[in-house]
Amino acid sequence: MSGKASTSGIWRARISDERLSSCTQSPYELLRPRMDDILGDGGILKEVIQPGEGPPVPQNASVIIHYSGFLEYSDQPFESTTNMKYPRMMKLGRDVTLAGLELGLLTMKKGEFSRFLLQPQYAYGEMGCPPLIPSAATVLYEVQILDFLNSGQVDEFIAMCPEEQNAAPFATLLEVVATVRSFGNRCFNQSRYDNAKDRYKQAVMLLENRDTDYEAEKEKIKAALLPLFLNLCLTELRLDSPHKALKYGSKALGIDSTNTKAFFRCGQAYLELQEYERAQGCLINAQAKKPFDSDINNLLRKVSICYKESLDKEKDMYSKMFREPKQPVKMSPSDSGEGLCSRTVDSSVCLKGKCRM
Repeated sequence: MSGKASTSGIWRARISDERLSSCTQSPYELLRPRMDDILGDGGILKEVIQPGEGPPVPQNASVIIHYSGFLEYSDQPFESTTNMKYPRMMKLGRDVTLAGLELGLLTMKKGEFSRFLLQPQYAYGEMGCPPLIPSAATVLYEVQILDFLNSGQVDEFIAMCPEEQNAAPFATLLEVVATVRSFGNRCFNQSRYDNAKDRYKQAVMLLENRDTDYEAEKEKIKAALLPLFLNLCLTELRLDSPHKALKYGSKALGIDSTNTKAFFRCGQAYLELQEYERAQGCLINAQAKKPFDSDINNLLRKVSICYKESLDKEKDMYSKMFREPKQPVKMSPSDSGEGLCSRTVDSSVCLKGKCRM
């Protein structure tokens, strides 16, 4: 499957082919024999179209999914996310309101595409949801898991007091930080830079609040902080805050004094601030690590051009500033006393028709 869940055309086409040999069964009746009963009561049936990979979705996770919901004899979904470029992240137990859909998601893995046939008690109940969903309706959902994050673990950790967080296993802290950073990356990729920044800063706070006497843990904390500082530096650049970007770039260099990304992003920030000499210095350091990197070389070329233009403008400005303009002065008859002096003089005094320099 592609990045989006299928439309009704796939399952409707398959059902149509089978109905040629059986006109007495409805579309859903034709689907049921090849579906698995995940609860044992017939309320939620599942068919895996494309298997996923890794562990199943955990309890209270946040999921990113494409889904479409269908009534039995409808060719069009009554709801769908397939036209959304960035489907929103949905938290189980809060944003996913159908019990059958939530239970079905807990059986899925990342990348999996499946169909779920939900009986009314696991869908919209006896009342339905007029005018779209009639009463006591059985509904079909096509679902693809794009990604999920174990936000339940994050919620539990954040709810702890500082002392409890500090007493938690170090491995748990690193898992929580990795999940929060993944949230930030998801927001960044959707151009939600303020949200991304908040997530990255939250992860930084969790790491910096950890009190440990073990050198190995201190080194792991530094290793986890480095990509967060780099991400914050880039995020502040996207938010047009070069001064803040420099702050995080400097922190990254404080952990790894030869980090190419940190030098490159500091170079970007200095360029935005029109501090071309410093930008050039950062980019030369980055180029020394990656001499054939096109992004570094192109930005360094741009900085060199801007630096030269800046120096030329500065030179021209000082040249004009210290140049003494010569403005000729003509003496009027009233200023010359007796007699007239028509001579044009520069810095001279004319007294009674006699010019004296």
